[in-house]
Amino acid sequence: MSKNNFSKVVIVAKDEWRYWLRSKLAMTVLAIGLLLTLSSVVVTAITMHELSHTRNELQSNAEQSFAEQPDRHPHRMVHYGHYAFRTPTPLSTLDPGIDAYTGNSIFLEGHRQNSAMFAEQRQGTALTKLGSLTPAFIVQTLAPLLLILIGYSSISRERESQTLSYLLAQGTKGSTLIAGKGLALLCVVGLIIAPLAVSALFTLSAGESLLAVVSFIVGYALYLSVWVLVVLLASSVFSKNSGSFTALAFVWILLCIVMPRVASTSASTAVPSAGKIETDFAVKAELRKLGDGHNTNDPAFKQFKQSLLKKYNVNSIDELPVNFRGLVASESEAKQTKVLNQFAEQRMQSELKQTQVSRYFGWVSPMVAIRSLSMIVVGTSIETHHRFLRETEQLRFDFVQGLNKVHIEKLDYQVDMNRNANTEATKKARVGSENWQILQNFTFDVDSADVRAQRSVPAFLQLILWIVVLVGGIKLVGKRLI
Repeated sequence: MSKNNFSKVVIVAKDEWRYWLRSKLAMTVLAIGLLLTLSSVVVTAITMHELSHTRNELQSNAEQSFAEQPDRHPHRMVHYGHYAFRTPTPLSTLDPGIDAYTGNSIFLEGHRQNSAMFAEQRQGTALTKLGSLTPAFIVQTLAPLLLILIGYSSISRERESQTLSYLLAQGTKGSTLIAGKGLALLCVVGLIIAPLAVSALFTLSAGESLLAVVSFIVGYALYLSVWVLVVLLASSVFSKNSGSFTALAFVWILLCIVMPRVASTSASTAVPSAGKIETDFAVKAELRKLGDGHNTNDPAFKQFKQSLLKKYNVNSIDELPVNFRGLVASESEAKQTKVLNQFAEQRMQSELKQTQVSRYFGWVSPMVAIRSLSMIVVGTSIETHHRFLRETEQLRFDFVQGLNKVHIEKLDYQVDMNRNANTEATKKARVGSENWQILQNFTFDVDSADVRAQRSVPAFLQLILWIVVLVGGIKLVGKRLI
């Protein structure tokens, strides 16, 4: 673009801003947009900071509470359990992602895998599940509507007021006019994104990567640029303001409200998964085949018993130098965990495939693209949640097997077998509380910025394709402006 043409584009943009400054509707909409974005950033940041502090404190309290338990039977501690908490990522102050639905803490206990708990949206009403006023929700859903309300009449207004022919007759090209209107709308985009960008940059001091922050800001800039182009295209195509506004309202409903639901439904249909009740029955059926780890006489452990007698070269379990009940508990836990992990992996793979199917809809809806991009870059996507589940499961297995080791080595077999004979026998079948110092310090770190950036590439490509297609459409319409 030549310097002369650029100066004309700037003149058109300034004129558009003068019009908006005189318009009560435009100024009201712009003020609402800025206020919503700024307030949501502040409120969400405070909330996430408090959650982070609370989860760190709860994690410490859970570990301390476990370690301070009195003398007990080791298997009692297996069922006493332990908690693992996931602290939020720095950027999650702007987009909590699926954490609001999946939960952020897990109760770890022997013989079973629990799902994550304390999900804000899962515990909310149907109305709250439509979306909370987080910065991500406002920019993804409400900001496009604000751009529509401000810019729907950008070109069609010139037609209705019959100033378009006058501008064209003076030598102003249609492409220059559209570019000037677009520049004005991009300034609005800059104002909307400014609080988001500043907040994202502040997360650098909390340890967030510069690559992740830049990817986050650029992603939202591309997304709102898509809507600027959509607004310009509609306003150029329709000769009346009413037609432009109606079309844009329909497009907003279709792309921001309907398509994300269609994507979710299509993913569930394309990749069906078993329901919780069905899965629970299947898991229980498989676990029954493994035998009862609380019963040393269960036929399932007959071969295990014979292998131990052979290993230690003894004739009966009473002669074993270790506690046979503890060995059975450890063997049973290992087998159960293997089965539980198989079902868990099947469920997670199914969820991941469903998510990938829904992400394909980013090619037909920029809303789906930015939602995927945002959660991936922030570190609140399904991939991060699955890694949290796997790491906490390893933590669960290690601490249960640690207690089983105490059971095997610190408690006599005969004392263990006679533990229910009387009160005195029950007291003897306990080990010292110093044996509870087996927990590992659990901290969950989000994936590296490079990994997140790599995962977000398809979403970036989807937004770029939208921009390319829309620019092509606008160029075509610009040539036909009369």
